[in-house]
Amino acid sequence: MGAPAGPAGSAEIEVRPATGGDDRAVLALLGTSLGWVPDEQHAAFFAWKHRQNPAGASPAWVALHGERVVGYRTFVRWEFAQAGRAVAAVRAVDTATHPDYRGRGIFSRLTRHALASLHEEGVAFVFNTPNQRSRPGYLKMGWQPVARLAVGLRPCSLAAPWRWLRSRVPAEKWSSPPTVGLAVGEVVGDPGAERLLESQPLVPGLATHRHKAFLEWRYGFGPLGYRALLLADEPEEGFAIVRLKRRGAAVEGAVCEALVPGADPHRRVRLLRRLATRVGADHLLDLAHPAAWRAGFVPLPGQGPALVYRGLTAEAVPPRDQWHLTLGDVELF
Repeated sequence: MGAPAGPAGSAEIEVRPATGGDDRAVLALLGTSLGWVPDEQHAAFFAWKHRQNPAGASPAWVALHGERVVGYRTFVRWEFAQAGRAVAAVRAVDTATHPDYRGRGIFSRLTRHALASLHEEGVAFVFNTPNQRSRPGYLKMGWQPVARLAVGLRPCSLAAPWRWLRSRVPAEKWSSPPTVGLAVGEVVGDPGAERLLESQPLVPGLATHRHKAFLEWRYGFGPLGYRALLLADEPEEGFAIVRLKRRGAAVEGAVCEALVPGADPHRRVRLLRRLATRVGADHLLDLAHPAAWRAGFVPLPGQGPALVYRGLTAEAVPPRDQWHLTLGDVELF
């Protein structure tokens, strides 16, 4: 029996939709290309992220050289609300090309197949926050820049700024063990939390459709360590969802959600200030908004993620002030 065909083999690269039967090969490719560890936790993470989303399973494609999976491209389904109208979107996430096959246009081919299929399905747009290395490739394929999202930092102690300055390194992938707050599912499952969600006002632009099933999924994977902290005694009075990760010598708290009745800005300031004293982090991060500034957050110029957009049913790029995003909408997970 001959050796499997390699990059120099005669077989052409084929692109087709991924199926569950590809999972083992895809996980192996993610390990080779992105450093995923071939263990049960990563397999469970993959299933949670791409199969358990209440908006539907993630559409995905594979590139094959013969029977070998050499490329993978997937998008997480995302539901936006725009003045009460549902908008189907996807968020560009995991993509991988085997190191032996890089430079052969596999990423571009997978993406073109994906965009054509998503357009036929009626998905309105793709959004994501690519890093500096991958952003030029997206722009070349028709993505358009929206803005660099401003991020604010809130020190939680006098020593926190110095610790942050000494910790300018990538954050760890997995969260620090949670020591504060409650499990998100416990809080979101309370009837008061549903009343809180129902109290959120409609916004004229794009906001993630936050409902019980979405929050339970988005923040429900145990190893990511998301925790809910209440503003007062009951979820109906407001709560935040945070994630603690170690970044060098510092413990960083990401404020993924901050929900208060009627989106009242004064209560949101109170909630953010309470977090700073209760969360157990050296500092907090949040996307910029007036409540964050009043709660003691300071801007980090040029530190926020760069939001990009690829229209599928309409090409006009919504301006920055039409995007009502939280850190949980754009953080890497």
